[in-house]
Amino acid sequence: MDYTAEELMVVAASREIKDHEVVIVGTRLPILAFSLAKMTHAPNAVGFYDCGIVRDSPSKEFLYTMGDTPNLTGSQWCTTTNNLMFLLQQGLVNVGFIGGAEVDKFGNINTSYIGDYKETKVKLPGSGGGADFASLSERLLVIMNHEKRRLKDKVDYITSPGYGSGYNWREEVGLPRGGVGTLITNLGLMTPNPETKELELASIHPNVSIEEVQENTGWELKVSDNLIETPIPSPEELEAIRSMDPEGFWTGGRGKKQYERK
Repeated sequence: MDYTAEELMVVAASREIKDHEVVIVGTRLPILAFSLAKMTHAPNAVGFYDCGIVRDSPSKEFLYTMGDTPNLTGSQWCTTTNNLMFLLQQGLVNVGFIGGAEVDKFGNINTSYIGDYKETKVKLPGSGGGADFASLSERLLVIMNHEKRRLKDKVDYITSPGYGSGYNWREEVGLPRGGVGTLITNLGLMTPNPETKELELASIHPNVSIEEVQENTGWELKVSDNLIETPIPSPEELEAIRSMDPEGFWTGGRGKKQYERK
């Protein structure tokens, strides 16, 4: 069974979503992962797309963005992002689900600036609702490629707060909920240490070594005592992903690592 690194990321992320959960869904791979969860093990999960669209079933057409017309057609509600913020403020959102440009060892996420923000090298899209999702949802899922330049000891700018400097930082600054629950990458899954809140390798993808993960991590990697190998996608999961992304626009790999199991 052949599958791409991106397909494995989508599958692993989808499995983090439980049935009946309320999820605020970011763009690109989070759309596919949430839709996959709905089509498989979490049919009663509710998805609020951060542009204000609420759907009970995935779009039957390919989506470049969450605001595409097929995502509007058949939706239950088209509202404003402001109404989604009210849900967050009331503690009614179980999962925030976003991507990121940089993340550090305490799960702080940068989607704003590369370099000093006063003399920035690269201006990124910014927060959107990311800061609110990270601050107010019960837990945050983050999905991104695993590269040393992106997984840094300290991000250049905190757009969406994780665990700050670690330990009880969120409680100390008054954030009532949340923090990164799982970081999903093309090499494995990382979760926060219960005490220090530093991200640790919790699951490693097939055919990936711990040394490879360390080489692509910008801090000294810590490995969970309960490290597992990420379960491979099932035929049903791959069929569902490919029905949503038939040309592999988001998940085709484009020369990146392919995983093969014989």
